[in-house]
Amino acid sequence: MATLVAAKPEAVLGFATGTSPMPLYRELERRVAAGLDLSRVRGFALDEYVNLSPEHPGSYHSVISREVVEPLGMRRDLVTVPDGSAADLELACEVFERTISLAGGIDLQILGIGTDGHIGFNEPTSSLASRTRIKTLMPSTRADNARFFASIDDVPIHCVTQGLGTILEAKRIFLFASGESKAAAVAAAVEGPVSSFCPASALQMHPHAVLFLDDAAASRLQQIDYYRYVQEHKDGWRVP
Repeated sequence: MATLVAAKPEAVLGFATGTSPMPLYRELERRVAAGLDLSRVRGFALDEYVNLSPEHPGSYHSVISREVVEPLGMRRDLVTVPDGSAADLELACEVFERTISLAGGIDLQILGIGTDGHIGFNEPTSSLASRTRIKTLMPSTRADNARFFASIDDVPIHCVTQGLGTILEAKRIFLFASGESKAAAVAAAVEGPVSSFCPASALQMHPHAVLFLDDAAASRLQQIDYYRYVQEHKDGWRVP
């Protein structure tokens, strides 16, 4: 990411929230302190809750400001979060899509993955061609996110999220996952069939999607030894 921004100071980045990408943001913060300049970067968040005040600490407006914009020295006016409080939500989704297009598309999209295989808030059975839209969250997703609220009853049932079709248009995608709780979803995404039952499996159709996994998240991959072998020998074909 630092190399991309150094080569293209006005790069367009897609930001995920949640626990998985936070170590990445903290490493970028360290590099900003060492001289990396992100002040001209455009940013787009993946999703937002419906009818949750942007000032609420659990809203993704707040999370992106707190965890990304401020520590990385970015300009708040260059970072766009879906408007979950709009009077006309469907129009807000269309405007969000147009804003991405006018920015030239997303150069690099950051993703996490849910325990049910969702990316963004594209729950199982989401259309693989879907665009930014209103979604109803599964009880399991609300339970996973309850740690950010006083109780599960405070977690909104609806959200606005980039669609799978929107995500797949990013030029490059980085997905981060850690922990045993993500192992089944990671295995389904990487080695299972491309299916709406595991939305992250749509990344198999992307030409430049990279997964960053710890050993626990990778523990159910059947071909893990091969993947490690590939990583060790990926440049072996080059002529010295």
